[in-house]
Amino acid sequence: MSAPEAVTGAYGGSVTVACQYDRQFSDYSKYWCKGQIYELCEILVKSPRRRPKDRSSIVDDKEAGVFTVTMTSLRASDADKYWCVIARSGRNVYAGVKLCVSHTVITTTTATTTTTHLEQEVISWWATLRWILFVLMLCCLVTTHIAVWRITAAGK
Repeated sequence: MSAPEAVTGAYGGSVTVACQYDRQFSDYSKYWCKGQIYELCEILVKSPRRRPKDRSSIVDDKEAGVFTVTMTSLRASDADKYWCVIARSGRNVYAGVKLCVSHTVITTTTATTTTTHLEQEVISWWATLRWILFVLMLCCLVTTHIAVWRITAAGK
């Protein structure tokens, strides 16, 4: 999946983001979500729904392997991190896009990043591993406190 790293839209205007994907994902649902952390992002619009939801719309061109998201009536509060996502069983495929809202009438895009399926797997694997390590450390802490409590209680 590839998408622009950053896009800028004018305050009150609109911005369109093209999210390119491998055609093997053409039959999967696609969505656009907002939030700094992908795992916690809020879904704004999802395919195959074609009618706009609020100020966002999505169109999936399966022949070209690209889905396009348009956000209209841009506000300052729209400036954030967004994610182009292909929803699939197992691991989703996604790419991040930073949206800047300018008070001048400019719409630009910057360099495109391409994240391979393998890179997505590694990123997701590390996210899972972080949680596992957190739980293990928490268990060690609790076990240590219980051991100290028992030793203290036995000594009294």
